[in-house]
Amino acid sequence: MTPYTLHHADCFAWLRAQAPASLHGVCTDPPFGIVEFLPHEMTKLRNGRGGVWRIPPNIGGSQRAPLPRFTTLSATEREHVRVYFKEFGEALLPVLVPGAHIFLAGTPMLQHLVQSGIAEAGFEVRGAIMRLYRGFRGGDRPKLAEQEFPDVCVTPRGAYEPWMLFRKPIEEKTVAQNLRKWGTGALRRLNTDQPLPDVIHSGKTPALEEAISNHPTLKPQHLLRILVRSLLPLGEGKILDPFCGSGSTIAACLSVGYQTIGVESDEAYYSALKENIQRLAALYPKFKGDSLELPSDEFTAKFPLRHQTQPELFR
Repeated sequence: MTPYTLHHADCFAWLRAQAPASLHGVCTDPPFGIVEFLPHEMTKLRNGRGGVWRIPPNIGGSQRAPLPRFTTLSATEREHVRVYFKEFGEALLPVLVPGAHIFLAGTPMLQHLVQSGIAEAGFEVRGAIMRLYRGFRGGDRPKLAEQEFPDVCVTPRGAYEPWMLFRKPIEEKTVAQNLRKWGTGALRRLNTDQPLPDVIHSGKTPALEEAISNHPTLKPQHLLRILVRSLLPLGEGKILDPFCGSGSTIAACLSVGYQTIGVESDEAYYSALKENIQRLAALYPKFKGDSLELPSDEFTAKFPLRHQTQPELFR
């Protein structure tokens, strides 16, 4: 049985062609503001200037990754976010089995719009997993008036990323009955004595992984393996990433031992998927997402020149 399949397609069109109740979970990092991954904005990103992507300056000799500026969205574009995710949820709902969960990466500024749209489509809002990390988003002084207002920040410095959690309503009377029939309706514990927490320390994506893919929103294997593993409470089923970008979610599923499907519309990202997936999945071979930390021997082997402790790396 093939562990994963890839499709170069628009995910909306692809979803409409799928059999009902054929998927058991979703983990994806979608285009938060919709506009940032449109073809003309991707061209500006790849050219290194213009558009919704902010190309930040060097700080301390390090080049910061590009960030989409969601504060630039108009009222019409914000409403489009809600409508987009309502339509996405409507396309996704029939394809999932009852009780299937969705992990959807978000940004605090637009989270309420995404949750509203997905809920209108018929999903239950089940909270979120908060990824804690040391980010560079926010915390800036007023533009062009930095010296005038040195003790002011326009927004707080970002230190978390919400991974919104949704569930297709169960079909049976109880979760236990739904688990017996569909294998879904709940989340997989880290182990018998440790449930999945709603806060995970998982910081900046390690340079080792960023060297594999130049995708601007590459998420760490440490986080993704924990999330995808939790989606199948009995360890059986098929996971979908409809915006698979770098292939990092597919790689995480491959590492955990789950079947998965990836859909990507961008030609450049799609062409790099297979190589990215194999290289990312090969990292940390002992880590299967059943712990909140990488095994210490894997950390030492992968980062022999660093003198940091493992928790410091992922905060």
